[in-house]
Amino acid sequence: MALRNHSTITEFVLLGLSADPMTQALLFVLFLGIYLLTVMGNLMMILVIRMDSHLHTPMYFFLSHLSFVDLCFSSVTVPKMLENLQSQKKTISVKGCLTQIFFVIITGGTEVCLLSVMAYDRYAAICHPLLYGQMMTKHRCVQLLCGSWIIGFLDALINVLLAMKIDFCHAYIIPHYSCELPSIFLLSCSDISSNLIVMFCFFILHGLATSLSVLFSYVCIIFTILNISSSSGRSKAFSTCSSHLTAVVFFYGSAFLRYFLPTSGSPLELIFSVQYGVITPMLNPLIYSLKNKEVKMAVSRTLENYLCFQC
Repeated sequence: MALRNHSTITEFVLLGLSADPMTQALLFVLFLGIYLLTVMGNLMMILVIRMDSHLHTPMYFFLSHLSFVDLCFSSVTVPKMLENLQSQKKTISVKGCLTQIFFVIITGGTEVCLLSVMAYDRYAAICHPLLYGQMMTKHRCVQLLCGSWIIGFLDALINVLLAMKIDFCHAYIIPHYSCELPSIFLLSCSDISSNLIVMFCFFILHGLATSLSVLFSYVCIIFTILNISSSSGRSKAFSTCSSHLTAVVFFYGSAFLRYFLPTSGSPLELIFSVQYGVITPMLNPLIYSLKNKEVKMAVSRTLENYLCFQC
């Protein structure tokens, strides 16, 4: 019903990453390859963790759900971007745009929470190894997972409900490859002060709480690792955290820069959006599989079992 309050604008034009046909063709091949790698990599992580009993631990429970969120996050924007790269009419309806924003926020918000939860899991495992079983019970893991999805859903729901009340002027061109809240705010001819306040409150509270949680967890982890007497023990403890820390830096860094820099439609904004919305979902499975011996061994066991089954 709220969509009826919009002006005569019924669709937006997504300018995308380039207007040059040759560049668009190259970008289509590039991002199609990235998307296929994202789908295969994250599906592989989910299947390997599900099938290998050695990985049925809280750490890999959260990692499998992170892979699922990455798969959803990439699928929200990349297929539409690929369609526009091959289409003359690079449009998206207002309803489609708001729907895309909703799923971008819910998947991105859930991923932020999951990265924070995974940092807490590593904190419990390294700083309190004797209490780890009590701190990370199966029931607690499910609660943390559900809490991450609920926070992401509430964040998306409230922001999109407010966005549905925006009236758009004759400007209907979005200098981006997908719909994001800051981008559609530029097209508004109504008062968006409440939208901006709610967006920043949610993003600051959401982002600040999770980033401080990650920071606190890793400060404690670093002090604990430094107090380990043997170098092999320190190396083993650090190796269990390096993959997650790399994923956190990639996602948090680009997402924060995208949403806290003034929106101007600059190429820098597109780079940050591509980084956290397209590249990071592809890199996470590679980061966790290449830097994690347990995952590599599980992949080998899964392939061996598959080949034996085929024979």
